[in-house]
Amino acid sequence: MFEQFYISMQQDIKLFVFFPVLCAVFRGIFIYTYKPYSLKGKWKVVKECFRFGFWWGMDFNAYVFLFSLLLITLPGLVFPYWHSHANFVRLMGGTIYAAILYAAFVGKMIFYFQFHDTFNGLVLLGRKANKRNLIDVFLNQYHGWTAILGAIPYTFACWIILTLLIRFPSVAYPHFSLPVVSYGFNVLIVLVVGLGFYFFRYGGTLIHDDKPEWDTIPDIVKNDVFLSKAAMDDLVALEYLAEHPMNDSLKHTDEEDMQSFETAAKEIGAALPIQKNPVYMSRRIAKGSMIKPPSHIFLIVGESYGQNYVDPFLQSLHVADGIKSLMNDPSAAVISNFLSAGIISRPSIVSLMSGIFDAGLELNEREAFWRGTVPTSLPVQLRKLGYHSSYWYGGSLAHGNFQHFCPACGFDRAMAATDFCGPNAPMSWVGVYDGVFLDKTAELIEQDDVHPLQFHFVYTTSNHGPYKMNLGELGFDTERIMPDAPDDVKHNKGIQSVLGTFWYSDQAISNFIERMKRCYKDSLFIFTGDHGGSCGELQHTSLMQRTYTFRELHCPVFMMQHPDITQNILAGNMIGGHMNIMPTIMELIGPAGFEYYSLVPPLTEKLSRVVTPYHWLTAEAIGDYSDNYYQMLAAISGEQVNMGNTPYIHISEAERNLSAYLLRHPELLKEAGRPSVSSLTFSDKFAKMVHMSDAGE
Repeated sequence: MFEQFYISMQQDIKLFVFFPVLCAVFRGIFIYTYKPYSLKGKWKVVKECFRFGFWWGMDFNAYVFLFSLLLITLPGLVFPYWHSHANFVRLMGGTIYAAILYAAFVGKMIFYFQFHDTFNGLVLLGRKANKRNLIDVFLNQYHGWTAILGAIPYTFACWIILTLLIRFPSVAYPHFSLPVVSYGFNVLIVLVVGLGFYFFRYGGTLIHDDKPEWDTIPDIVKNDVFLSKAAMDDLVALEYLAEHPMNDSLKHTDEEDMQSFETAAKEIGAALPIQKNPVYMSRRIAKGSMIKPPSHIFLIVGESYGQNYVDPFLQSLHVADGIKSLMNDPSAAVISNFLSAGIISRPSIVSLMSGIFDAGLELNEREAFWRGTVPTSLPVQLRKLGYHSSYWYGGSLAHGNFQHFCPACGFDRAMAATDFCGPNAPMSWVGVYDGVFLDKTAELIEQDDVHPLQFHFVYTTSNHGPYKMNLGELGFDTERIMPDAPDDVKHNKGIQSVLGTFWYSDQAISNFIERMKRCYKDSLFIFTGDHGGSCGELQHTSLMQRTYTFRELHCPVFMMQHPDITQNILAGNMIGGHMNIMPTIMELIGPAGFEYYSLVPPLTEKLSRVVTPYHWLTAEAIGDYSDNYYQMLAAISGEQVNMGNTPYIHISEAERNLSAYLLRHPELLKEAGRPSVSSLTFSDKFAKMVHMSDAGE
């Protein structure tokens, strides 16, 4: 019986090998047809595109072997009739799969011709389109009959090639004189088959976390917009689309969105006329600088730096002592109930940069936002005041296409630690260790004496799973750091790996801030987390013995620091959010009459609410827009929830709709070009004012 398995299994392998080659052929046709430039000198990138695409395509192609093994080979061991027709069944199944690949490829070719992109959320718009019109467009505009008729010779050719592969001689089953050797060989074959499938299914690795996906495309390919799209097989693109469904806001008509904006404006109390570009409704006028304008502004975002780590109930852990010491400085202002703009990292970063909510639309991945931006952009507005803007990221800019998004958003330079820290820098799963990254960032900033006014957006990465850093080598010692923590916390390796990583990141960030304070004493520092963060296992220890509250789960930390700042500058606010940061900067440093754009008010004005596409927050409660539950900020356990009507829903909807509206109207996005002559004159005056102030000290 095993001899039959051995021979039949080889038939499954022969069937499988055809499809990665077929996908490579389709990839080659796509590149040849749509390449926007000559491939001369790009063969290294093309080769890497094909290599990565081969492994990425195993998301589907590897299952050809598995299904053939499970549905044909194994049943054939029990049912002789099924075994006698096994090759015919393989040919039928293989040909059907080849036809599916052909249909997906034709669809991708048409879609790319129309939208200059692989399958994305716009595909789903076809569900409500006039089906007859779609068929007419397919048959006439895109020569659909050619594609349909072409399927006939294509299918025949696939059948012939698969037949030849199936008929290719198999390796004979070896016979051994000793039964024990025979059994050992059989076991070895089974293990090789299992591991082999796993190895191919996960893209040439036995480590699940290393499998190919969009974020792991090699930088050399990711930096090439066209070839990064070519690396994705068509079924993989459709799978990605299914896993990232289109935001409902993209389905709206312009009239529906305009009505949404008007409703939200009334709820906010703004009597503003709706314009073709609704962002211009957010025009504001600065009242006059509240602090001495700084030569350096730092917006530092810590990965998963949650507010709960600085709360009193975790003070015995001492993992946030670095930032807490800065918060306790008289020149600091702090808000402990603070909402992130996104529920995961990139939407928060994109929202902070652009001044509009990403709202799950992945604006950083959209080509329209690689060519232009909105008037609410933080670096664009700081440029009006003369600031040279830099983005410093602890990982690779290719992860999320920030090498395209940042320049379009207005940053004068975007720096990746994977580049400027060197190839031998220690790295976690996401990026270079925070300490190494921030030390090198500080060094490069200190070397920049060209730009008198500088804005630095710094984003760290180390406080991120899977928490495999060697914490002992990084200075973390449980007994030294948290001697008063409960024993069940100190002796839990999983908890210690999470807390130790947080401690390391906290120390790196606070040391960076202290270093920059010594170099640039007039600096404005703003520190927050990209989103909330917590150690889930702490809930089951004697330290907590409860579940996290909504606030502890969703609120990142927030702190501002400057020689002229006190807590009073926050107008008594106990709540705030990411999107309040940009207008706050403008009100702190902008001269009277300075015009800027912001969807929300600054923290220097009294806030009654904070609303995002995901959450709402008042001085009393916090809630989620995915359900009708909310929780009082005074709650001490996650179970203490309330249910009621969801407030500010029209504002939240308008925030989502605005971003989708702009995505549907890329013509409204403007290039983040250099300042005009008039704004340069204004910037020069502002810079002189800063340095005259410095000279007077």
